[in-house]
Amino acid sequence: MIEVIAFVAFVLALVGVLNGRKTAERMDLEIEALKAELKRVEAIADRANAIAATESVPVPVAADAEAPLSAAPEDVAVAMPVAVQEPAETAARRGAAIFGGDTPSISQEAVEKASRGEPVPARPAANGSIDSVAIRPRESLESRLGARWAVWVGGLALALGGIFMVKYSIDAGLLSPAVRLVLAAVFGLALMAAGEFVRRRAVPVIADQFQNAMIPGILTAAGALTLFGVCYAAHGIYGFIGPAAAFFLLGLVALATVALSLLHGQALAGLGLLGSLATPALVSSASPSPWALFGFLIISWLATLSAARIRAWTVVPSIANIGLGLWALLYIASATPFDTLPVTVTMLVMIAGIGLVWPGGVGLPAASAANTDAGNPLQMPDPGPWERLFVPPWAAITVTASVSAVVTALCMISPAFTPSGYPVTEFSLIVAALAVLGAWRATAVYPAMLAALTAITGLWSLTALSGLLTYIDPGLAAAVPVVAVSARAAMLTGMVMSCLFIGLAALVLHRQLRSQPQFSTVWTVLAAVVPLALTSMSFLMTGNLTFDAPHGFFALAAGLALIALAEWIWRATTMTDDRLADDDTDQAGHDWPQAILVAGSLALFVLALHALTDGLATTLGIIVAGAAYVAATRLRSWPSLPWMMVGAAIAVLARIAWEPTIVGAENLSTTPVFNALLAGYGLPAILLVAAAFELRHWPGLRVRNLLQALASLFVLLTIAILVRHAMNGGVLDSSVPTLGEQSIYTLLAIGASGILMTLDVKSPSPVFRYGGMAIGLLSMLSILFAHLIGLNPYFSGELLGSVPVFDLLLIGYLVPGLGYAGLAWYARGKRPMPYVTALAVAGAILAFAWATLSVRRFWQGQNIADWKGFFGRETYTYSVVWLLLGVVLLVVGSRFNAKSIRIASAALVFIAVLKVFLIDMANLEGFLRALSFIGLGGVLIGIGLFYQKILSGTGAAADVPSPVDLPADTSPEDARL
Repeated sequence: MIEVIAFVAFVLALVGVLNGRKTAERMDLEIEALKAELKRVEAIADRANAIAATESVPVPVAADAEAPLSAAPEDVAVAMPVAVQEPAETAARRGAAIFGGDTPSISQEAVEKASRGEPVPARPAANGSIDSVAIRPRESLESRLGARWAVWVGGLALALGGIFMVKYSIDAGLLSPAVRLVLAAVFGLALMAAGEFVRRRAVPVIADQFQNAMIPGILTAAGALTLFGVCYAAHGIYGFIGPAAAFFLLGLVALATVALSLLHGQALAGLGLLGSLATPALVSSASPSPWALFGFLIISWLATLSAARIRAWTVVPSIANIGLGLWALLYIASATPFDTLPVTVTMLVMIAGIGLVWPGGVGLPAASAANTDAGNPLQMPDPGPWERLFVPPWAAITVTASVSAVVTALCMISPAFTPSGYPVTEFSLIVAALAVLGAWRATAVYPAMLAALTAITGLWSLTALSGLLTYIDPGLAAAVPVVAVSARAAMLTGMVMSCLFIGLAALVLHRQLRSQPQFSTVWTVLAAVVPLALTSMSFLMTGNLTFDAPHGFFALAAGLALIALAEWIWRATTMTDDRLADDDTDQAGHDWPQAILVAGSLALFVLALHALTDGLATTLGIIVAGAAYVAATRLRSWPSLPWMMVGAAIAVLARIAWEPTIVGAENLSTTPVFNALLAGYGLPAILLVAAAFELRHWPGLRVRNLLQALASLFVLLTIAILVRHAMNGGVLDSSVPTLGEQSIYTLLAIGASGILMTLDVKSPSPVFRYGGMAIGLLSMLSILFAHLIGLNPYFSGELLGSVPVFDLLLIGYLVPGLGYAGLAWYARGKRPMPYVTALAVAGAILAFAWATLSVRRFWQGQNIADWKGFFGRETYTYSVVWLLLGVVLLVVGSRFNAKSIRIASAALVFIAVLKVFLIDMANLEGFLRALSFIGLGGVLIGIGLFYQKILSGTGAAADVPSPVDLPADTSPEDARL
């Protein structure tokens, strides 16, 4: 039965090949006929153009009409004049032959005309030329069976026939293993020769629509697989050849397959690549050599990359990069300990090949240029500069190579694969090579970013188990393993990599600042971020947190280097004819790279100050550094310089949040005002005020307003912190909330609300407007729940202080009340009236609370807790004070025409009246009772007279219209009436 199947398969294969050759010959004849037909059409077109020129009638003729037929199908377009028509059958046959089935589809109307045999006229293109209508005919059953399915079945039959023959010889024992291997090798070579024969004889005459049959490639691939199997069987199954010979033969077959892929396509190259990657796994050796392994892999990879470069392939080189990385990881995981040098050399060769061989320095593909042609009806929108940067051509090749190198480098220094010793030098070489590739090629932006990420991650891996963890908790020292790399090695690694990225950024700016501004911006980010991250990490993990000269001076030098690069950008963009132009000629496109470098320099200077100084000196040094950038605006009008003062202020605020005492609670003097707080808070406030004044004419409105806001905030913060320090006996780190502490928060909220209101007036913004009102509302809620209830000394029993008036009640009630009153006055006309009224009422409530609690302090002393009860005269004093306060509020409300304050005054007087009649009448006797009612009556009468005067004056003013409101012809008598 097997013999019959083999014979039938052979017959089918023979019939398929003969039928395909006959079809190819027939197509050759049709092509020759179409060439003659095309010449006839061109002659007709020439005559029509001559007639049109004689009659002064322009007849457009496509520029592509004279393109040779030997050109590629996608490069050929035959156009016909409008006056020339041809039968649809001829046009369809000619278009199918020329375009090989790749002609763009036409309208349904044209297809219906062609099916009816009607002539199909040419149609004008978008650029004014005439496009020919080439109709691709439907493939016939004969074409499918003869030219396509027959060859596929024939190829399959050949493979099955060979397999059945080999199986039959094995089952029958007719041939020895050696003979079978030789015959299999001959069979593989014969298949490859047949593929080359078909490619040379049949492919040139086969229409493009049959190219997907891939007959030569299939035959060659079958032969290559056969040879792979023969080599492996000779070594792994029968043991006829040793490991070295098997390794050599398998590699030779793989390289030959890759070479043949130049003729047969990318699929064959992929087969050769897989064969080369599988070769080391198929051949085992008692003493494997990593140099032999990676040497073979490098040669195979270079061969694949070169073939891909010639044919512009992307899939095969991407797979090759991944395969090379996987072999490196497999070796690192399996060999203990592993040799780092072969792995490092392999990664360096891969990175160099990506930079020099493929994709190398190629630009956009040719197809992209076609899309930018204005006459192309299928024109695609031109991508933006950032899209072109982050979607570069051939990105798959660079990304896969970069990821393979990055993962390999990180695994080399991972404790999971390296039980002893860390190859820091090899790791650094791989990262440096990747960074150089990213700086040398503008299309290699991803290698650049991955190199930066790997440098930061790698240094963390080298230092994460030292320094900082022990500093945070000494008990962790016994829980973590000892890091093999020394602190000095980690520090030097970080510094070398930092210098590398700064130097490469300088190279990029020198070469591509004007031609590739987006790429230059990316590199300025790397130059600013990588040194800062590496130096900070090294300092925190391995440095001396009290004083560290190496880290401090290196950070200082790196910051100066970034300033120098920013200066170079300024000079490069303002230099005209070797003379320095005016600052106004700065190009806006280079502001971002310059700003990033300046910001990076400030961050490095802040790090240097932390390494070289401590406590108050660090805080003052940061704000002085910010002031230096502001002073530099007199020399350079860089938009980023004022923002550095903002950054310095934020850094100072962060330090204050971390340590409010600036110098530590144990080192803070208890002397009021004249202590470290005055310098730590006051000097930043003074410098911020000076900076805001210096930049009062700066064109940047937002940074100017922000500096003014920060200056105001620091002034309020300085005052509040000094008051709190004086009130609490020089103690600022108490964990128990106090009224004084809450008062500081309230004052800061009032000040912040006023600052945001000012910013909104000068530079309107929804953030300023609604943010300021939100802060004001939150502060009013804090009054209700904290000042009046939770932290009220009447309920908490907190002592008020030994000095009357200047006590806890002053900062807890009167000062916030005045703040709310001032904020309400300032918000008039700037904020909605309900919000202004709420602020005024909040101020009145705080004033009422201050007056009431001050009366209790007068009678009870420092402790005004509720458990002490009330004295008789104390209750009378409340009535007097409330009435006087009501009168004061009435005067203030009438003076500023504030209806809300007058209403609060009336409410307060009403409360006092109720108290007199309900409480004082019962608790007071004799002269005090009479005096209470006499005083109440006098005050009420005075208030009534005052209200009558106010209301009558207001009514008179309202009753008499102003002259402006009267008509022009109104007489004086009518005006009086």
